[in-house]
Amino acid sequence: MKAVQFHEVGGPDVLQYGETEQPVPTAGQVRLRVAASAFNAADNGMRAGFLPIPVVLPHVPGFDVSGTIDAVGQGVEGVAVGDRVIGFLPMERDGGAAEYVIAPADAVVAAPTNISLADAAALPSVALTAWQALFDDGRLEAGQRLLIVGAGGVVGKYAIQLAKRAGVHVVATASPRSIDAVRAAGADEIIDHTDADLISAVNGQVDVLLNLAPIDPEQFIALVALVRDGGIVVSTTAFMPTPGDERRGVRATTVYVRPNRERLTELASLVDDGKLTVEVTRRIPLTELPALHAEASAGRVPGKVIILPA
Repeated sequence: MKAVQFHEVGGPDVLQYGETEQPVPTAGQVRLRVAASAFNAADNGMRAGFLPIPVVLPHVPGFDVSGTIDAVGQGVEGVAVGDRVIGFLPMERDGGAAEYVIAPADAVVAAPTNISLADAAALPSVALTAWQALFDDGRLEAGQRLLIVGAGGVVGKYAIQLAKRAGVHVVATASPRSIDAVRAAGADEIIDHTDADLISAVNGQVDVLLNLAPIDPEQFIALVALVRDGGIVVSTTAFMPTPGDERRGVRATTVYVRPNRERLTELASLVDDGKLTVEVTRRIPLTELPALHAEASAGRVPGKVIILPA
């Protein structure tokens, strides 16, 4: 089968497109004929060697995937050959930047039916990150106020949609290029972070501060003042500490996305019900994945890119 893989960590040039052996599922596993995989910043980090995830080399990137089950291993129940599924695969194992991929049977769920199977690859890890940040780690509840710093990214727009569905008042920061998208996602208040001092622009304190942006650490510490006593600061920027305020009982937590089959099933259902919009910005062939990694190494890749094996 065709796949992109790297045999050593390093720059984008370590990625190689070519033939590799088609995998065979063992007990508890399924094999997917890949419809698409999705690019995440973590893929770039693992290939470069600065994200401490113990991949086995050679490694195929792409832990977000969609496809059709075409083989099952022993003892697999609940899914069958022919099922159209999505999955958040174990990050240390081979991913979906290939024509076929092996997945633990409990890592896949039924794909949404009202979008293309390929586009559904854009959903799993980013939507799970938003959900876990808001409700599992942030303990957000109806009637509360949420401030999202860096809401213009993919996770931010999922977070806005999920928070609004839960009855939360959302204050969001965005740049001019993403303000319209943040507004469309449902934010109640939008602050242009390029043209306003956030501390003075936020009207009143919030219950939860969700940071999704690589902001200056000192600025991050200052933003804790916007959180009420007993509130929570949540961040996805694992490369720097998440600040809190013990004196006021403001808790701090950093989000590391976790597999959750039940939650991923619910997210797919929300897509089918028209309550969650899946963002796909670009669709590229598998042969162009090394070039996408080069783009990511040179700067941020905007939006959500999916990779098509055909």
